[in-house]
Amino acid sequence: MVKIGIIGGAGYTAGELIRILINHTQAEIVFVQSSSNAGNLVTDVHVDLLGDTNLKFTAEMPFSEVDIIFLCMGHGKSKEFMETHKLPYSLKVIDLSHDFRLKREGNSFVYGLPELNREEIKSAKYIANPGCFATGIQLALLPLAANGLLKDEVHVQAITGSTGAGQKPTETSHFSWRNNNLSAYKIMEHQHEGEILQSLKQLQPSFAGRLNFVPVRGNHTRGIFVVSYTSFDNSIDDANNLFYEFYNEHPFVFISKVNPGMKQVVNTNKTVIYLEKHNNKLVIISLIDNLIKGASGQAVQNMNLMLGLAENTGLNLKPVVF
Repeated sequence: MVKIGIIGGAGYTAGELIRILINHTQAEIVFVQSSSNAGNLVTDVHVDLLGDTNLKFTAEMPFSEVDIIFLCMGHGKSKEFMETHKLPYSLKVIDLSHDFRLKREGNSFVYGLPELNREEIKSAKYIANPGCFATGIQLALLPLAANGLLKDEVHVQAITGSTGAGQKPTETSHFSWRNNNLSAYKIMEHQHEGEILQSLKQLQPSFAGRLNFVPVRGNHTRGIFVVSYTSFDNSIDDANNLFYEFYNEHPFVFISKVNPGMKQVVNTNKTVIYLEKHNNKLVIISLIDNLIKGASGQAVQNMNLMLGLAENTGLNLKPVVF
């Protein structure tokens, strides 16, 4: 049984992580740290877990009692945490922030996209969990990059739910603004572009085209709907075969023969991909749940790989489609 600690336990990603881990057959949560909620029941914050756990938040972080910790803090906080805490040598770390996703000198974190770096993840000590937009977009494009087929610009529009903005209410995330509303933001300059390009060039070093990414705030709570398109000279059958072959051994990516809807993936660790060919353009639709495959579910998937467990352990989650 793997012993687990969670740092920064009050946010949406931590709540989803707790929900998954308390039903994981090989995991035991030893502590959930939250300085502002110390002493309170986890269910006082994550009310959906009422009846499922009696865990309490704590301000303490007994690293020696756990095998792995998940960092569920805001961007910038994980880097500060790693610099200011002396961790046991054997302790594994999975970080859900942006802090360690880009390769830089001195960064010992492995980028935790299993469909890209599965073997490296298996032997890693520290994992940088990918961003939610980055996950949905990369999984739409990696098969093309792996075959050297990204020839020019890639165009992407992706719509995300309000939970992608975190639990703390903001001007553009509270209900009265978000409901019945859509808006684009960080056009062509979203922070996830760096990690997407890094992964594409890992598979296709010659790729020099632009990634034209337009993120959109949706009026739903969870789920990301990505539409990507780029030049593609071969047939739609060639494209489908290429995607099937690339994801054949990855348990959470599914190639759909029919145009999918986002409810197929909400509350699951699945990615659903659908392809169409129009003139010389290949259109790739990819769907994920931003809190699960885009965050906490993928973190558990990484944990399973790091610990030598079956990749899908604890992640057979079911969508609610009606």
